[in-house]
Amino acid sequence: MSNTIKIIIVVIILIIVIGGIWYGLSREKTPAEEESIKIGAILPLTGEIATLGQSAKTGLELAVEQINKEGGINGRNLEVIFEDGRCDAKEATSAANKLVNVDKVPVIFGAVCSSGTLAAAPIVESGKTILFSPCSSSPDITNAGDYIFRNYPSDNFQGKESAKFIYNNLELKNVALLYCLSDWCMGIAEVFKPAFSELGGTVVVEESYEQTDRDLKTQLTKIKQSNPDIIYFLGYTEAAIIGLKQIKELGINAKILGADAWDDPKIAEEAKDAAEGILFTVPSTPLSEEFKTAMEVKTGTKTITACTPQIYDGVNIIAELMRKVGTDSTKIKDELYKVTNYEGVSGIITLDKNGDLVDANYEIKTVTNGQVVPYEE
Repeated sequence: MSNTIKIIIVVIILIIVIGGIWYGLSREKTPAEEESIKIGAILPLTGEIATLGQSAKTGLELAVEQINKEGGINGRNLEVIFEDGRCDAKEATSAANKLVNVDKVPVIFGAVCSSGTLAAAPIVESGKTILFSPCSSSPDITNAGDYIFRNYPSDNFQGKESAKFIYNNLELKNVALLYCLSDWCMGIAEVFKPAFSELGGTVVVEESYEQTDRDLKTQLTKIKQSNPDIIYFLGYTEAAIIGLKQIKELGINAKILGADAWDDPKIAEEAKDAAEGILFTVPSTPLSEEFKTAMEVKTGTKTITACTPQIYDGVNIIAELMRKVGTDSTKIKDELYKVTNYEGVSGIITLDKNGDLVDANYEIKTVTNGQVVPYEE
């Protein structure tokens, strides 16, 4: 082969290579070639309600997997940055600061505990980042900010429903109120007390405790002396387990009603006999067979705790809005206020002018033979 032919071949190869590089640099990238869309999540992945947090994480991951499998957001995958909020206001504050100011995500899912959501609210509001809670129920969240939303009902509903259930269904008139000093516990208590009084009931004693307390005997001794028909016990998992055991040890025979944070199988597992017969309220969710099967495949169990269906729905709502308006948080925020009659696995979702659910329905669960089951009157 002559030198002239070799030079021609080299020139042709160079033209092809340079042309390919130029084409790759100059053409507009397709959405599939762009970076993934990062969103944040602040969940109690460790700590006393880690069971609820881990279940919610699975629900979020399931939604993301399905969304990405179906083409993502106009060709771009969703990617989640998880932060552990530990059901602690300080941890939630730190997590929100990172997600807003370092990761610069447009949307954060969480927190689960109301104290965490309220702590994160000023940070996300300042950063114009959406905070979408699948579980926080404190009435104070209603006015927490323009960028704060939730598809979990306010305790304005739960407090009133619990009062009606005790007075009308159980036909009990004297209640001992035992609650932790957290935004969630106090929020329910403040709604429950006037609602129960208006029905004709009486709160015969009212005792509180720090969320981190692990000995409730002082409060329970006072409750025993008041001889109530029922104890309305508001607390998270660890305090609930200890409190239930101490109620049994002290020989208190009153009925016990808890709230939605008790939708944690760890309570029945560790409190054992002391949990037998307890009742608690939880938002009712229809749960499609498809969703239940998908969750069972991922977790190896049929247990789906409170907040998991809501976070699954929340991710799908946000994905739907992103496909419509993109990833600008202000545009997504404006569209969230328009969500009406969205058919989710947690029920029909309509958000009001405050970013709250317009309505809620509750069911009662109980522990029978160590298992959490629907309560039947």
